Amino acid sequence: KVQDLLMSEDKEYAGRFVLGVTTDTQDRQGEVIQQRPVPPLDENQIRSAFEKFRGDFYQLPPMVSAKKHGGVPLYKLARQGKVIEREPRLVHVYRYSIDRIALPEIDFSVLCSKGFYVRTYVHDIGDTLGCGAHLKSLRRTKSGRFDVANAITVDQIKTAPREEILDHMLSLPEVSRMRGA
Repeated sequence: KVQDLLMSEDKEYAGRFVLGVTTDTQDRQGEVIQQRPVPPLDENQIRSAFEKFRGDFYQLPPMVSAKKHGGVPLYKLARQGKVIEREPRLVHVYRYSIDRIALPEIDFSVLCSKGFYVRTYVHDIGDTLGCGAHLKSLRRTKSGRFDVANAITVDQIKTAPREEILDHMLSLPEVSRMRGA
C-alpha cells in the first residue's frame, strides 16, 4: 500500500511558530488559552530548548489528533469537550535547524520519526523557554524517499510534454520496490 509507505517513513518539515501564545490545539486554528510575555531570548537559549528535544524522547500526543482511543479519533472526543489520558510515545528527532529568529516568531525545520507531532514539539519548546508557543505554519518537505525538491507543480503538469511528466512518475511496482515489498 502506497499510504503505508508514506506514513511509515521518517518525515521532514519546515515551519514557523509564535512564542508567547498557547492555544488549545497547539496551532493557530485553536482558541488562545494563555498569553505570556516573551523574554529577551538569544540564539543560544533558543538552541538549548531545541536541543532538549533531539534524539529519542517521549512525546504526549495532542488531544486534537487522529490517534484513536477506543476506535474514535481523539479530535472527535476533543470536540465533545473530553480529555482522554494518553500514553506518551517514543519519537526521534534526527536533526533540526533554526532558520530565522524574529521574535516572537521562529522558523525551523526538523527531520523526525513517524508518529511525531510537530505541534507538540513547538508547544514543548515554548514551555521550555518559559513563554509557551503555537505552530503558525507547517509544510512537509520530505516523507521517506519522497522529497518536495523532486516534485513538479500542477502548472508544470498542465503545460509540460507528456514524456517529461512520465519521467517524474513512479509506477506501483517501483513504489513497492522502494519499501522492500
